[in-house]
Amino acid sequence: MTEDPITLVIVTGMSGAGKTVAIQSFEDLGYFTMDNMPPALLPKCLELVEQSEETSRVAVVIDMRSRLFFKEITTILDQIEAKDTTNLKILFLDATDGELVSRYKETRRSHPLAADGRVLDGITLERELLAPLKNLSQNVVDTTVLTPRNLRKAIAEQFAKADETSCFRIEVMSFGFKYGLPLDADLVFDVRFLPNPYYQVALREQTGLDQPVYDYVMSQKESQDFYKGLLALLEPILPAYQREGKSVLTIAIGCTGGQHRSVAFAHRLATDLAPNWATNTSHRDKDRRKETVNRS
Repeated sequence: MTEDPITLVIVTGMSGAGKTVAIQSFEDLGYFTMDNMPPALLPKCLELVEQSEETSRVAVVIDMRSRLFFKEITTILDQIEAKDTTNLKILFLDATDGELVSRYKETRRSHPLAADGRVLDGITLERELLAPLKNLSQNVVDTTVLTPRNLRKAIAEQFAKADETSCFRIEVMSFGFKYGLPLDADLVFDVRFLPNPYYQVALREQTGLDQPVYDYVMSQKESQDFYKGLLALLEPILPAYQREGKSVLTIAIGCTGGQHRSVAFAHRLATDLAPNWATNTSHRDKDRRKETVNRS
């Protein structure tokens, strides 16, 4: 059971103002998130979080998709705010009528309150209904001229913990081409051109994490030249990925079977990036047992 006060952020505001981007941003910051939550379920949600040891930060989207919105939301918020165990914050996202109309035309979606009328009619009605909640909000963000990246940045600045200066992290993974490309890779590098430890009988059953294999791979001139070029490529572009608001950059390094060369390179790259970046390493195919006589 968590002993810290629960931080509850209610994300609300005008339809089309960016609530989807906002709730994704909270998820990247480590919040437990839920979209389109009926207000009546909020107390039960907080009760479950209080009993959990996983998180003390919750962000939920509550908006006009719930038709019973104002019949219960004010009373429920008053009850939550009265609890010493909950730190309640309301984030209200807004935009000009013209910008909201433009966004609806781009997506070709209907406004939840427009029914058979014009989009602008729905926006006008929603703005009137949400006015009391906007007045209660501690954080109002106008997204009229904000890009999704800038909205994520604004949310991180307001709601991230003090030690969460950036939610950007790098995943370095090794894999074997014969098992297929990793679907979540952003950058893929092929080291199959390097001398293969598989043909060294003493190294065949080891992996790139074993020192003899690592030394064999990295002692090759081709390996040294390639690794130098790889770092020269990555070091200037990593800050650019971070500035663009990317939360995870996955760098995949592959050899034939994913046990020797790619593992050694992924390990070295992650080790060298770790002092400056939040980095995680995984080896997708390192422990796959050979079922055929294919090269590793």
